[in-house]
Amino acid sequence: MSAETYRIWTAESVLELARGYQSAAILAAAADLDLFTALAPGPRSVEQLAGSIGGELRGLAILLDALVALRLLEKRGEAYVLPAELAPFLTATGERSVLAMAQHQSNCLRRWAQLARVIQTGRPAESMPSVRGEQGDLEAFIGAMDNVSAPAADGVIRAVQPLEFQHVLDVGGASGTWTMAFLRACPTSTAALFDLPEVLPLARQRLAAAGLASRVQLVGGDFLVDPLPAGADLAWVSAIVHQNSRDQNRRLFANVFAALTPGGRLAIRDIVMDGSRTRPVAGALFAVNMLVATEGGGTFTFDELAEDLQSSGFVGVVQARRDEGMNSVIVAAKPMAVPFSKAPTASP
Repeated sequence: MSAETYRIWTAESVLELARGYQSAAILAAAADLDLFTALAPGPRSVEQLAGSIGGELRGLAILLDALVALRLLEKRGEAYVLPAELAPFLTATGERSVLAMAQHQSNCLRRWAQLARVIQTGRPAESMPSVRGEQGDLEAFIGAMDNVSAPAADGVIRAVQPLEFQHVLDVGGASGTWTMAFLRACPTSTAALFDLPEVLPLARQRLAAAGLASRVQLVGGDFLVDPLPAGADLAWVSAIVHQNSRDQNRRLFANVFAALTPGGRLAIRDIVMDGSRTRPVAGALFAVNMLVATEGGGTFTFDELAEDLQSSGFVGVVQARRDEGMNSVIVAAKPMAVPFSKAPTASP
């Protein structure tokens, strides 16, 4: 057995694992308070930061000192400083910011803390807004999806071959990150982005900033209930199937099938598990994330996804890209001609 798959446990290493939440909680609190952005202009004392972000002096001082101990901040006398090398990652306007993802992980942390109760009750964790409120949490989630998707998007979509299409349907497109990547890859194409009405303004802002708004139709609705915009020859379902049960995915796939033109293709980006459900490791842990956050979500094997796609009428299911995380891609096609008697329905 390789060193990568075998670990010699000791009492101390077990306890080290048990204490792992502490550093995560410190980073999460700093992200929720947007502390790093407040330090971007330069060194600040505890009193200055309290006036900027709010907070009680004793608690803020303890948090700041802990961040220094973790080397996420520096301390010079009584002033705290954001290291220059961290500013691009941890500030709201940083060019490689992952602040939104750190804030989203703060929300995840509150749910994970309820894991034992979730297992006992069979119910998802109770949801509790962060100090930023429900709208702030929604914006963090959409921003987090962009944080992780934007650097990978152009490379991942190369798996969707042939990369030629006239109209792409981005189901649950949220931030618009993948819509923009597809439009860059095929400059003559147009797109429809379908998601819940409350997230469309965030997508509209990003598309406008990228100069692509005129090529995109924004449509609000619930992809498990409402018909999807018809006429696409490529549908993109990115980081969606893990939120659903298999029954919900069959309904989603049937809805996509109905919206695609004959011969159109569906591409799914998500984690794909092996038969044991223990690899990739990121997928096994992400299944826990879905356990605490959803009624029936999880991570699925290729065989499960293929079976659900085929039950909805898709053919030629292949895994076009393999990845240890969220960037595996499965592609399937809608036949050129579908017998009316066998055509799937998107209704529950």
